[in-house]
Amino acid sequence: MAEVRVGDVRLHYEVAGRGDPLLMVMGLGGSSAGWSPELVSELARSFRTIIYDNRGTGQSDKPDIPYSLEMFAADAVAILDDLKLSRVHLFGVSMGGMIAQEIALRYGSRLQTLTLGCTTFGGKNAVPPPPESIKLLTAPREGLSDEDVIRRGWPLAYTAEYIKNHQAELEASIPRLLVNATPTFIFKRHLDATYALKTYDRLPQITTPTLVITGARDVLIPARNSEILAERIPGAKLHIIPNAGHAFFNEAREEFLSEFLPFLKSHPIGMS
Repeated sequence: MAEVRVGDVRLHYEVAGRGDPLLMVMGLGGSSAGWSPELVSELARSFRTIIYDNRGTGQSDKPDIPYSLEMFAADAVAILDDLKLSRVHLFGVSMGGMIAQEIALRYGSRLQTLTLGCTTFGGKNAVPPPPESIKLLTAPREGLSDEDVIRRGWPLAYTAEYIKNHQAELEASIPRLLVNATPTFIFKRHLDATYALKTYDRLPQITTPTLVITGARDVLIPARNSEILAERIPGAKLHIIPNAGHAFFNEAREEFLSEFLPFLKSHPIGMS
């Protein structure tokens, strides 16, 4: 475990494994605890895997100020600087994929590859989620326990079949997710930051080798957004997992890794 200070904010990060560095950026309101230990362990077999708590989450500081995707991007680069890493593989999911786009556009020389998971580019060209998904995402938390807030969010992350067949596994993950739980005011600060996302016109400027991946049954960020991302980013590769939702990296971990690992290994940093 380690931390870096960005201005007056402390950011917590953890490093596991050896090999080319891989920085992973979690999504809306999520800390590094949102990555399953099994996934991190699998990736750490091949890569020096870096996970961290976005400002406002986990063990990082939680200032109650306006946040922005540009601010989150600068935070991520500060971690790379602290680790003295000139180039990394970058993987961001959901809001983390929005942050990853800003990193690619502003700090592209620091990236060996870019993987955008279950994310969007915002603005008028984006495909919005169904109204019922927005209603569930922004529903008041009053009267619900922290555990029930997590359970209520499962249908946004997973298919109904997965929830039914992996109930025990999902329940077992709740205590991990509630350590240093994200305050409600931070969730709103994160959500407000995503509303400013507008990268559609800038996407052709991305020159980093890019993989765009998502679940076909994502009800939070529809898969059409990933298709458009791949169309707009020169040379991008697209993979849509048929029977997975927003959290495809958990729900369909084996299929995800079967695409992700070969992509990263085909662009080794040591050979660049």
